[in-house]
Amino acid sequence: MSSRDSILNKIKNNQPSSANELPSLSFLGLDKIDVIETYKTVLTGIGGFVEEVDSLEDVKAYVTKNYAADKRIITTLPEFADIAETNWTNDDPHSLQNVDLTIVKAHFGVAENSALWVTDDILGQRVATFIPQYLAIIVNKKDIVPFMQQAYERIGDLDYGFATFIAGPSKTADIEQSLVLGAHGARGLVVFMVN
Repeated sequence: MSSRDSILNKIKNNQPSSANELPSLSFLGLDKIDVIETYKTVLTGIGGFVEEVDSLEDVKAYVTKNYAADKRIITTLPEFADIAETNWTNDDPHSLQNVDLTIVKAHFGVAENSALWVTDDILGQRVATFIPQYLAIIVNKKDIVPFMQQAYERIGDLDYGFATFIAGPSKTADIEQSLVLGAHGARGLVVFMVN
């Protein structure tokens, strides 16, 4: 039997018994993935930062300490109304050109590529995550899945007008093969992982 046939047979023999069960990936060594450590390693590798916190109060303290009070901060989260604008969602998107930091909460994250799933119902406006200088995204540790397969299973039947996966700060290497952060969006991303 060829290597190809051997691998295909292993995959075939490890299929899930129901649509909600993932196939066993133990023969590839993928059943031993540490989801949180993988997420942190991948995000750091692509230019983002991870802060593990216990509560939204910890997020507020971090933002207050690390972002100037005279800079424009926006969010759709009412818990942050004392440190950020929350009544901007009906403004002309062009008026958001001077936003220094946007704070949003992701539905979930994906460890294998550090992507975070956000939809229009939590963004306020589509440009909210693309136009600021810096982006802060909050995600619960329990809401991080290992692979895109689980992510697609979670979003497959959802109804939304706009949604995107965000992974790391904006970056490009199109300019003389030199890596540039913030070329097409936020130049910095911090992910707050809530215990």
